[in-house]
Amino acid sequence: MLTSFLGISRIYKRIISVFADSILLSLAFWGGYWVRLDTKIPFYSLSHWQMLGLLLPVSIFIFMRLGLYRAVLRYVGFKVLWTVSLGVLVSTMILVMLAFFMNVSLPRTVSIIYFSFAVLLIGGVRLFFRTVVNHGKHQRVAVLIYGAGASGRQLQLALNQGQEYLPVAFVDDDPALVKAVIQGVNVYSPELIGELIDRYDIKKILLAIPSSSRSVRQDVIHRLEHFPCEVLSIPGMADMVAGHAHIDELKEVSIEDLLGRDPVEPIPELMNANISGKRVMVTGAGGSIGSELCRQIVRYKPAMLVLFEISEYGLYAIDKELNELCRIEKIDLEIVPLLGSVQRQNRLFTIMSNFQIETVYHAAAYKHVPLVEYNVVEGVRNNIFGTLYTAQAAIEAGVDTFVLISTDKAVRPTNTMGATKRLAELVLQALASAQNGTRFCMVRFGNVLGSSGSVVPLFRTQIHKGGPLTVTHPDIIRYFMTIPEASQLVIQAGAMGCGGDVFVLDMGQPVRIMELAHRMIRLSGLTLKNDKNQNGDIEIKITGLRPGEKLFEELLIGDNVEGTSHPRIMKANENMLAWVDLRCLLVEIDTACHRFDHERLRHLLLEAPVAFTPTDGICDLAWKAKTMRKEYFATSKNNDIDFLNTETNLYTH
Repeated sequence: MLTSFLGISRIYKRIISVFADSILLSLAFWGGYWVRLDTKIPFYSLSHWQMLGLLLPVSIFIFMRLGLYRAVLRYVGFKVLWTVSLGVLVSTMILVMLAFFMNVSLPRTVSIIYFSFAVLLIGGVRLFFRTVVNHGKHQRVAVLIYGAGASGRQLQLALNQGQEYLPVAFVDDDPALVKAVIQGVNVYSPELIGELIDRYDIKKILLAIPSSSRSVRQDVIHRLEHFPCEVLSIPGMADMVAGHAHIDELKEVSIEDLLGRDPVEPIPELMNANISGKRVMVTGAGGSIGSELCRQIVRYKPAMLVLFEISEYGLYAIDKELNELCRIEKIDLEIVPLLGSVQRQNRLFTIMSNFQIETVYHAAAYKHVPLVEYNVVEGVRNNIFGTLYTAQAAIEAGVDTFVLISTDKAVRPTNTMGATKRLAELVLQALASAQNGTRFCMVRFGNVLGSSGSVVPLFRTQIHKGGPLTVTHPDIIRYFMTIPEASQLVIQAGAMGCGGDVFVLDMGQPVRIMELAHRMIRLSGLTLKNDKNQNGDIEIKITGLRPGEKLFEELLIGDNVEGTSHPRIMKANENMLAWVDLRCLLVEIDTACHRFDHERLRHLLLEAPVAFTPTDGICDLAWKAKTMRKEYFATSKNNDIDFLNTETNLYTH
């Protein structure tokens, strides 16, 4: 029956509402006389019925003018009582006037009783109908809102309009708000969260503190992660103000809130130095670091931004995004999307000279450790010689500043990727000392949150699939930094370099990957499945260290480090190799790559002054296939005759 009523057209619903209000106003009218006069109510008085006949249409007209019949009943809130009260107040005044002009008996208390009854009946019926409809649709999930400020109140109103979540309580750290009632919902102290979860069977906790600092959100999340509830958050205030998100767009807790720090405000002079009014080029512009560098660069208004990328889709995506960003923020900037490989020096020189590039951020690299181990020659070609060719093209084209994005894996590397990045650093150090035209510097940092190949998106995907979460080693530790913070620090460090400088970013506190996995499981409202809890939701599987992977990452080769004008940028003073000596080594490495001589290439990397101490043998997949093929031929009996016979059989048949 309820479903049938909800399905009728809106005009019929309004007619029913008018009819119902007429009955309720009549009940309030006669109820006022009954309470005041008891059995002596003038029910059979024609003049009273005439007065009621005039009062009803006038009152209904007033309700219409106030918009009472435009409200959707299933979504009305307690605010409707104010509208009803105003309409009934006017109706009561008209009742008094009609009684005066029609000379009808109306005791003074009847009008007061009429007002009270009408408000309770008309307003109460609407709130009752809303409750019945919302309960009849389906049982909503009980949620607790952490934060009773403006964002929390807006979130509660938004959720009440929907059919999915039911806000049952607020929690706030402000003692002044505790025990208050906001929009019909009580505010409690954070110490009572456990009790509230049991009392209301709360399934989700919603964070409504978008303006709080990252450190405050971290403290809150740390307190909440031990409760058996999923923790969700509303978008940041900047996104909501910009119109990019709505307050009820709930999302998983940002990993930046888990691991990130409150960023230090960038120094404008350093951000502008190599960008504002200059022609800037970013290699690897479609990658995680390269794309964020581009976003930061755009906001400091260069004269031109050249995007250089080998991936067609990656280039398309970042070009489209940046043009949209410029349109929204009204930035007049020429963006040039160019396809190409950093292993083609002529292409690089042509671009840099034709577009008169002044600053280059070299982010193009193969950085996934196991994949480089499986593709050694391409890793060496791209990371070492790609950097060399890009740097030589920059020198030839007269580029002012060249900044290399390096990695903590270049420090005492145990994998090919780290060794190639350290050699790339040596290349730039040698070129910096061999000429004075282009200023080279390197910025070394660890893992960034959310980058391609990062453990965080992998864990999220595995949690959504029901597990297991794969961790390579129970004791593995990594440094993490947000991509925007890393990109800003790279730009600022590049402005400090004098030539051949190696800058190291302060990565904060290291994170145990196993503990990160535990926290992400708990914040998803799930439990860990292990020997102690066989009925848990998700288990963690130890897969073993991958080829070339280290337990601990380092940022410095030695202890010789000094501070800079920025609190999170340090300068490392490390050994270098003269260009004459390095050139000979590069020629030999190039020859080994050309011949696909992996044994010779491994020997050269071991002999290079990069402190390369591999944890595995040669893992290149093509080299392994070649080795297996040789072994097969060596062990095959009469292989020449067999192959001849096989070929003969193929042709004869």
